[in-house]
Amino acid sequence: MLIRLVLAIKNKSLQKYVEERFQGAEIRIESCSHVKTSWQNVIRSCGDIIVISESLIPPKTEYSISMLNELPETPTAVVLHDSDSSEEHAKLVAAGADVVLYSGISRKSLIEAIESTVESRRQFIQKNRLNARGHTSPRIIDFTSESKSMQIFMEEVWKIIPSHSPLLLLGETGVGKEHLAKAIHSESPRSAGPFVAVNTAALSEHLLESELFGHEQGAFTGAIRSRRGAFEMAHGGTIFLDEIGEMPLHLQAKLLRVLQDYEVQPLGSERPLWVDIRVIAATNQNLEDLVENGNFRKDLYYRLSVIMLTLPPLRKHKEDIPAMTHRFIELYQQKIGKDVIAVTEAAMKALCQYDWPGNVRELMNVIERAMLLCQTEKISLKDLPYIFHEPAHLSKGLVNPDEMVMESWKNKTLPEVCQEVVDQTERLYLEMVLGETRGRVGQAAKIAGIHTRSFYNKMKRLGLQKENFRTKDRPAI
Repeated sequence: MLIRLVLAIKNKSLQKYVEERFQGAEIRIESCSHVKTSWQNVIRSCGDIIVISESLIPPKTEYSISMLNELPETPTAVVLHDSDSSEEHAKLVAAGADVVLYSGISRKSLIEAIESTVESRRQFIQKNRLNARGHTSPRIIDFTSESKSMQIFMEEVWKIIPSHSPLLLLGETGVGKEHLAKAIHSESPRSAGPFVAVNTAALSEHLLESELFGHEQGAFTGAIRSRRGAFEMAHGGTIFLDEIGEMPLHLQAKLLRVLQDYEVQPLGSERPLWVDIRVIAATNQNLEDLVENGNFRKDLYYRLSVIMLTLPPLRKHKEDIPAMTHRFIELYQQKIGKDVIAVTEAAMKALCQYDWPGNVRELMNVIERAMLLCQTEKISLKDLPYIFHEPAHLSKGLVNPDEMVMESWKNKTLPEVCQEVVDQTERLYLEMVLGETRGRVGQAAKIAGIHTRSFYNKMKRLGLQKENFRTKDRPAI
């Protein structure tokens, strides 16, 4: 991430000198030189380090410095005092200033002190980043496979890890595209830098532009302070753009410029930022179809697809399900706090026969849920969702396109067809949880993660009666 150095120094000559000494690719200088507005500009900046003259801090110094410490960036505050009194300096430190310097010291000593602060800030950011990763950070070893096709795929992955070129990951929802992107980053020469992920489909067009490129104070209504964009935060590391096929066309043009020139222009800014990043994009859509339909830029597609990898769905390498299951059990043992250590033979057979339309993400959810319900050391068949108890469903998944009556879709709109599919999925799911709870709607709603009233409404809409699920031969929780 680029270090932002905010300067509010009353001595204009000194401020200009500091600006010149710290101009560089790894530091962005922001000057708040106007005396009347300097404090407001400092507060509304998003600086990592703030160098400010004590005379520019508003009265009630303790309160004002506490405002700096409470900013979202928790900046390092360096205060320049016109007096070399150790007593006055101690008061400022007690008020919350990180560093207090006498403004009359030699310029060389001042620069050295600020350089030391910059290096400390870099180490602080790095330490926080490493702590956030924890002990479960994704690794390439997570993709160790018994499947020949996956082994060939991973051989390709190893070849592209050292590269700095853009990477496009393709694959169905839930196959682990973001997990693979994180693993590639952690094994790459950029592993010491940040990994920043943005879901381009999760935000509105305007918010997405600000999220990616950042904005300056006053760039638009409501922009009361500056904000870093994801590209700037990913400086020195990797940015992961998920659902890239959903990106609006005009933002695609800005992304293309980043890929070509490695320059980012925040909203409201007159000068671009140079960033050192690797872009990894991902989608479950066919980008070539989007290009043909005019919904995705051809030049951006060619730029992103310099290296293109397609992750196989879980149903294509079912031989990996036992090893993945045991790894997820280990993962959730500490999180859930239960001594579940294995899966019974019958339960494993059911897991391996299922087609997993939700891929690895669905498998993780099933294992986590089973561990929550399990009362022994081993997950048994009764701990799995009800669909795993029905042999007819194990090779299908919730929705099997081969069995849909395609003729019934004719003369219907896409929203109408989608609603039919949603209703089918919801019916199967509600039947599953109602079967597990023997018709106890409150418990079923809790498993589903929705309010009981919403659950009743769905039952009414789908014509389900709780009395039909109170048979003794259905398993209960």
